[in-house]
Amino acid sequence: MAEKVQIRLYPDGRIEAETLGMQGEKCTDVIALLEQLLNAEVVKTNLKPEYHEIAEVKSKTRQPLKWEE
Repeated sequence: MAEKVQIRLYPDGRIEAETLGMQGEKCTDVIALLEQLLNAEVVKTNLKPEYHEIAEVKSKTRQPLKWEE
């Protein structure tokens, strides 16, 4: 699943944001960015099971440079 943020705006001015497809602290980092952009403050947080998962780290094997051999 692609990483997304679903935002709901309510007539009373309340904003709800939900991260989708993110694991670990990345979701809270995205919400903190939204707080800054919207000049808003998180009032309530519901952490989903994905928050407690370890984000998959993708790495590439680096080939040594010729002068490192």
